[in-house]
Amino acid sequence: MSALPRRKVLTAIGAVSLMVTLAACGGDDSEAETSADDGGTSSEGAADTSADGGGDLSGDIAIDGSSTVTPLTEPAAELFMQENPDVRVSVATSGTGGGFEKFCNEETDISMASRQISEEEIAACEEAGVEYSELTVANDGLAVVVNPENDWVDCLTVDELSQIWTRDSEVNSWSDVNPEFPDEAIDLYGAGSDSGTFDYFTEAINGEEGVIRTDYNNIGEDDNAAITGVAGGTGAMGFIPLSFVVEAGDQVRAIEVENEAGDCVAPSAETVQAGDYNPLGRELYIYPSAAALERPEVRAFVDFFITNSDPIAEAATFIPLTQEQKDQELADVAELLGE
Repeated sequence: MSALPRRKVLTAIGAVSLMVTLAACGGDDSEAETSADDGGTSSEGAADTSADGGGDLSGDIAIDGSSTVTPLTEPAAELFMQENPDVRVSVATSGTGGGFEKFCNEETDISMASRQISEEEIAACEEAGVEYSELTVANDGLAVVVNPENDWVDCLTVDELSQIWTRDSEVNSWSDVNPEFPDEAIDLYGAGSDSGTFDYFTEAINGEEGVIRTDYNNIGEDDNAAITGVAGGTGAMGFIPLSFVVEAGDQVRAIEVENEAGDCVAPSAETVQAGDYNPLGRELYIYPSAAALERPEVRAFVDFFITNSDPIAEAATFIPLTQEQKDQELADVAELLGE
C-alpha cells in the first residue's frame, strides 16, 4: 500500500479540519450558499457543509482502489464522519485495477483510480449493469526521480525514457542512453501492474499500457519503496507520483521531462495545472456508482469531497482542482442522477 504513512495521514486530516473550519467561519453566508438559479452546482464556499445533512445521515460507504488516491480519500472520509457520526466510510486499497474489479462486481460504492477506467473495465461494468460517474478529485504528476548524487542528467526526452523502460530494453548503464553520461549501472524502480501509476507511465512513455522491461525492481503498490531504492544507489531511477516526491524531501531528485513542445519542464503544481508537464501530468479520480449516489449518505460524501477538495489536496501534497474542474464534477453528479 503506497498511501502516506499513518502519521502523515492523521496530520493531513488535522490540517484539513483546521482549514475547513477557518473557511466556514470566514466570509458571509451568501458566499457559502448554493443558489437554486445555478442548478445547485456552484462550488463556491468550499467548506459549505449543507451536503452533510446536518449530522442526520446514516449508513455504510465502501470505497476501494488506488493507493495514490487513498491519501485524499482517507482525510475526506474522516472529516465527513466527524460531521456525520452515524455514517461509516471504509477505505481499502487494492490498486486501481483491483478496485475496478470489485466496483464492477458491485462490491463497493466508490472506486478510486489514478487513471481513467479501461475499455475492459467499462465492458465489465456494463455487463453487470453498473452505471457510474467519473469525477476528478485532484491533479497529480508522475515524476521521474534519480539519486541526488546523480549530477549528469537534468532532462530526458520521452524517447530516452522509453529506451530505458521499454520491453526488451538493452539499456543497462547511463552511457547507453547518452555517451556523454558516465558508465554507471542503471538500477530501476517502479510500480507493479495492479497500479494505475504503472498503467499511466507505461502508456505515456512506452506507447502502450503494460509494456515495460521485466528486470526492473517492481515495488508493487509501495511508492515509498521506490524512494528508498533510488535514494540508496547513485545510478538509480524510478517513477512515482509527484506527491511522494514532495514527501521525500531531499532523498530523491525529480528531473525535467521534455514535453510535446520540445521544452524541458519540471514537475510542479503550476506546470501540471497549466498542462505544460505533458505527457506525465494527470488527474486523479473517484468513480461513484449511480445506484450508490441514490443513497443520501453517498451523495453527501461525494459533494463534500469535491467542495472541500482544495484543502484536502493541499494537505495531502496533491495539486488542487481548478474552479472549472470543481464545477464540472458537481454538474456531472447531478446529470447522472437526472437532476
